Amino acid sequence: MPKLLFFFGALIFAPFAAADQDAVFLAAREAFRVGDAAQVAAAAPQLQNYVLYPYVLYWQALQQLDNTRPEAIRGTLNSLSATPLADRLRGEWLKRMGKKQDWASFSLEYPFLEKPDAELTCYALQARQAQNDGSALDEAKRLWLEGRTLPASCTPLFDALAAKGRLSVNEVWVRIRLALESGNLSVARQAADYLPAGERLADLDKAADNPSHLLEHRGFNLKHRVGRELAMFALDRLARSQPALAQAYWEKMRAHFSAPDQAHVWGLLAYRAARKHDPVALAWYRKADKASLSDEQIEWEAREALRLREWGEVSAAIGALSPEEQQKGNWRYWKARALKEQGKLAAANAIFAPLSAEANFYGQLADDELGVAMSAPAEDYKANDNEIREVSQLPGIQRALTLYRLNLRIEAVKEWIWTIRGFNDHQLLAAAELARRNEWYDRAINTAEKTQQLHDFSLRFPIPHADVMASYSRQRGLDGAWVYGLIRQESRFIPVARSNVGASGLMQIMPATARWIAKKMGVDNFRQSAVTDLDTNIAFGTFYLKHVLDRFDGQTLPATAAYNAGPGRASRWRDDKPMEGAIYAESIPFSETRDYVQKVMSNAVYYSTVLGRGLRSLKARLGVIKAVGNDSGNENNRDN
Repeated sequence: MPKLLFFFGALIFAPFAAADQDAVFLAAREAFRVGDAAQVAAAAPQLQNYVLYPYVLYWQALQQLDNTRPEAIRGTLNSLSATPLADRLRGEWLKRMGKKQDWASFSLEYPFLEKPDAELTCYALQARQAQNDGSALDEAKRLWLEGRTLPASCTPLFDALAAKGRLSVNEVWVRIRLALESGNLSVARQAADYLPAGERLADLDKAADNPSHLLEHRGFNLKHRVGRELAMFALDRLARSQPALAQAYWEKMRAHFSAPDQAHVWGLLAYRAARKHDPVALAWYRKADKASLSDEQIEWEAREALRLREWGEVSAAIGALSPEEQQKGNWRYWKARALKEQGKLAAANAIFAPLSAEANFYGQLADDELGVAMSAPAEDYKANDNEIREVSQLPGIQRALTLYRLNLRIEAVKEWIWTIRGFNDHQLLAAAELARRNEWYDRAINTAEKTQQLHDFSLRFPIPHADVMASYSRQRGLDGAWVYGLIRQESRFIPVARSNVGASGLMQIMPATARWIAKKMGVDNFRQSAVTDLDTNIAFGTFYLKHVLDRFDGQTLPATAAYNAGPGRASRWRDDKPMEGAIYAESIPFSETRDYVQKVMSNAVYYSTVLGRGLRSLKARLGVIKAVGNDSGNENNRDN
């Protein structure tokens, strides 16, 4: 558990007397969790002067919400107004009003809510509809056409759209298609309830689980729209794994489909083929209706064109993206690269120049294209002691640090984010330094990254555990900057970090991987709990990192992808000819791994300068990825 040092490293935050209050608070928290209102009430008087007392008020208010007069609830909200708990309490109160359809009270309180979720958004639209606001159903229709899962509070709005004849059959099918393309069968079924009588979707599970069998045996009637939609879903499902087989089935039946539906199917097949890095994807994209493609589908057209170095098609695909998507760093960079490759250097540099000012993967690549020699990150500003002291005295910061000390990390992070939301650069850097001094490195990094004009890269790229890191990096023959860059992305230096798939510790090691490493290292009587131990975690993580690096002949880019997604996948994402590293990184099919790899490699560039290892450009680090060959080594449990 981290020490909590508010100012200069010597003053322990919590005096001995607070330890008793800590215990009472944690007991009250557990009582709230199990619904013991009496125990929470008994603890409240002992905690009135405790830094986390607002949480006790919040718990009591929630427990009594159904039996408390509105004036009393507003009084509690006023008491909590300087905390994030007020918005959470108000949200719960509003949901109760919504369920009771108390629209008058709801409409009075809703404007004070800072962050409504989807459930409250739909309740707010219901309230407006009840007050004859005609635009409420217009907004509800926009939600319908997004195709995502929505809470039950949205259903009355959709019912109203249908009852008023404002939900056409085509619009129902739009939602069904969007849901099916994302694999959300339950949403598709719910949307299908709005189809006319006699048009009901069936056999969705068969199409999802065994699409080739359904297509082979024509388990649908192509004379009716329901049958054609089911066939299109099965084709899309099959194309995820076998694009060529899906195309073969499609060629046998496409004459039964209208021209718009044919263009739609070609778009589906092209998208799935591009994600499989099948070169036929571009030919299929040419048969699709570009106007009906989503940004996600068009992005994969651009990525496949990159892999084939078809720069004209790269430009055309990026130009077909929505204006918002075109402004993202990756597509600005690749648009400029396409211009450069086509001999339009001045136009390319006009994009590279402003992009190069951004401290990220694509900004670094733009630097390389401009021929700018990257220097060590500037430490423009160091927060002074007065600034750190002022920030440390803010109640929200004190609550966040206390929650962190009690190992209540989720609550601590929420409190921290809420407190710093309006900070200027001076305050952000002071808060980041305070977090660093308390060994709360993820908050130090995230907070320092928010600055606009003043920067301190030592806070963005801290180097904790330097001796242990240096020792194992040397033993394994690894670049310490790369190892630090990977850990920064894996866990933000949270020793007890645990992912939703079970990876643990600084280097986020999966259980099966840990057992494999232990066996290879000859560790007897290995216990899984040891993986979160600092020394063990770094020893195991660097051992495995060296393993995947050797498998990829010392190339850090595919080794980084392998560490996250497995060596087999990282190998399959290569091509049958050498490929520019930046293109390999851009065309990784998993968005999580793609983002991970780019950030690790970008981090390594910065860490190299922080560690005094000299300057090496990002482009040089990415290198040229060797063609697919015969790999040796063991597969990783992440590669399923």
